[in-house]
Amino acid sequence: MSQQNDFPEDKKQHIRRWRLVLGQYADHALGKVAFNAGELKLERTLDYLYRREYQRRGMHQEPGRHGSLDASQLTAVNWLNQARKLFPTSTFERMQSQAIERYEISSFLSNPEVLKSMEPTKALAKTLMSLRGRMNEETRDAVKTIIRQVVDDILRQIENTFRQSFSGRRNRFRRSLIASSRNFDWRRTIAANLKHYDPQRQRLVIQTPYFNSRMQQHMPWDIILCVDQSGSMVDSIMYAAICASILAALPSVSVSLVVFDTQVVNLSHLAHDPVEVLMTIQLGGGTNIAGAMHYCEKLIKNPKRTVFTLISDFEEGASLSQLMACTERMNSQQVKMLGLAALDDEAFPVYDRAIAQKLADRGMQIAALTPDHFAQWLAEVMQ
Repeated sequence: MSQQNDFPEDKKQHIRRWRLVLGQYADHALGKVAFNAGELKLERTLDYLYRREYQRRGMHQEPGRHGSLDASQLTAVNWLNQARKLFPTSTFERMQSQAIERYEISSFLSNPEVLKSMEPTKALAKTLMSLRGRMNEETRDAVKTIIRQVVDDILRQIENTFRQSFSGRRNRFRRSLIASSRNFDWRRTIAANLKHYDPQRQRLVIQTPYFNSRMQQHMPWDIILCVDQSGSMVDSIMYAAICASILAALPSVSVSLVVFDTQVVNLSHLAHDPVEVLMTIQLGGGTNIAGAMHYCEKLIKNPKRTVFTLISDFEEGASLSQLMACTERMNSQQVKMLGLAALDDEAFPVYDRAIAQKLADRGMQIAALTPDHFAQWLAEVMQ
């Protein structure tokens, strides 16, 4: 590989790409690859992070080829700023998460200024939540700021759906001037616009769409969100905390927020503030669903006006018979029970289907839904 100048340009480009992928330890096998200025920046940025993979395997650090610009001269903040410019957003976010979660670079976890310069993504918030116990008090505010930015972004995406879902059932006898797809009155719209039918194009031209108003709910409902906080539930607990804050702000709704692993913690007093909830929870541990349900059972005051929602992967680590007995008791009291299965990063359901079926056989409705669909489902159950 030493005579690279004899290769055609496409071959040399192929070798340079492999050198970027494999890192400095491939220099001997590939020959001293000649990088241009842009490729040197890429190599330096990749080497700053991924040389740690070789170091973890006991391999000796090779001398750099960058002189005063060697990767060892990069600070965490400079590396973040440079990587953000050099790589696509999805690639940069993955590298940022790996820097903290996989390689545990100390300056990322102990320096508030580094944390402030990081891109506030859901993946980063999840990583920081799981590593929160390793941080000092000085970085707590920086972590809290990142989580708040992520929470605010998710709130903007789902809050309107929640509020619309709980705005009351449609009143077909009263017209609304607010154009909303959920309230679209297709019967009246078709009848009123038949005179605009275009026979040549065989289409109905709608000049005036009609929408129904909604009748507000006045009878109060009690909603109990019982959320599994084991390590596999980080996505679900983030959305659950946000959903709880939206519900807590709605009229005629009383929200209880309970999180559990092998212990049960009542966070109802924080339900209005999802950031404080996420800063309080302790991810990890086992799973005792039966114990959590037994605790929530004691919170029920008006069974027929209570919706109990279990958000879990249903992987019970305690007594299955006690779990089923508690489910049967709630069902006999006419408590509306919903089981919301965990979703992974790609929104695919990840849960124990056998236990979920046993719960369904005893009266719990089971579904795997995104937060916006969960809002609609919850509203339908309450109506």
